[in-house]
Amino acid sequence: MVPHPLAAHVLGPVLSPGDEGFADEVLTFNRAVVHTPELVVGATTTADVVAAVRWASEHGLPLTVLATGHGATVPVRSGLIVTTRRISGVVVDGESRVATIGAGALWSDVVPMADAVGLAAVAGASTVVGVVGYLLGGGLGPLARSHGFSSDRVESFTVVTGTGEVVEASATDHADLFWALRGGRGGLGVVTEVRVRLVSVPELYAGSLLFDTEHVSTVLRGWLAWTPTADESTTTSAAIVRFPSVDAVPPPMRGRTVLMLRFARPGDAQSGALAAAPLRALAPVMTDGVGVLPVAQTDRIHGAGAPVPGPSWGRSLMLTSADDDLASAVLEHSGPDADHPFMAVELRHVSGATAHDVAGGSAVSGRGPAFTFGVAGADPTTFETVLPSAAAAILEALAPWTSEELNPNFAGMSAARWSEPTTDRLREVRRRYDPAGVFSVASPGEAEV
Repeated sequence: MVPHPLAAHVLGPVLSPGDEGFADEVLTFNRAVVHTPELVVGATTTADVVAAVRWASEHGLPLTVLATGHGATVPVRSGLIVTTRRISGVVVDGESRVATIGAGALWSDVVPMADAVGLAAVAGASTVVGVVGYLLGGGLGPLARSHGFSSDRVESFTVVTGTGEVVEASATDHADLFWALRGGRGGLGVVTEVRVRLVSVPELYAGSLLFDTEHVSTVLRGWLAWTPTADESTTTSAAIVRFPSVDAVPPPMRGRTVLMLRFARPGDAQSGALAAAPLRALAPVMTDGVGVLPVAQTDRIHGAGAPVPGPSWGRSLMLTSADDDLASAVLEHSGPDADHPFMAVELRHVSGATAHDVAGGSAVSGRGPAFTFGVAGADPTTFETVLPSAAAAILEALAPWTSEELNPNFAGMSAARWSEPTTDRLREVRRRYDPAGVFSVASPGEAEV
């Protein structure tokens, strides 16, 4: 194999289609998306990224970024992909409460290191997603109402711009780019390192309540009626899950439709139990997993555990509000008695701290809405027509409650939406830092949940 000319300028692999290792290099967590670019660079340093960006610019190749590929929805068919998984160093400074995180690191790399010094990272529902991609979309995790968007904790980014320049973006340097990177998603540069403030969560009362099929409607309606009374310390979500009849599913849930009600509240067990009591009282609980939880085990709140790569498909909305009529619409299209192809249908109660922007502002989409809503499927035979049709029907039914904004981390196959002023400002920042339009705005695989 004759080395690609770019290989002389980077330490990592430079691969073309047909080269050994090419397919593995562009592999995404979502196996339904298969990238086939003209070239892929496995960056190991910021200098590698600089070389790749300059090569793409000189040769007219659009450049996209791939970390873990959890958010990959659109196959890349041309251009150059830079993979960042090798830039994965993490340093936690307990005294300053700041974690310095490489572009390829996962939250699972950060969480235990923060925990070792008595601190916590404001991460997502699953810690196997990439840190940078998650933060570029904003990041709404199980502590959203108490701690806001995860990107609100960012101190600074190291970024390679479209001209191949390395800049530090913070509140005082390249503040316009810093504003955009906190929630503006792709097309702004290649982030190679981020510095994030950690938080203190001495106690956490959290977990999930599982309700059987006959109680799904009662619990969903009861939970939505309860949410206006929730204090800002309490973050909850509800998922209607249809478990397949396979051996991998425990017998009590095999082939059943259940409702999983998630609960997270920083604080002591007594106040947590008091806050969760109305939810426990909604119906007989099939499985009660809510209690004192080590903050390093927040994966357990959503039952995310350690997801494995596989095909997935999703569509989402953000909702201005939710009421009993919305519950009726959701149940009609995805309840236990509905004939639908969804593996899961989820509502997350947000607002609270997420509604308050950071000093200096940010490009985050979705500070106004009170809920997120999403549907997901995992059967590839339904991806082309069945799931799109079913999703279109339920999203149309929820139109009266739908927000004009849609956070990119929750968009799935939908198109992320920002307010018009934010969209205009993002466009200006992209032109400033990528005047030749080297970066793909979509950046498949970069916006992770």
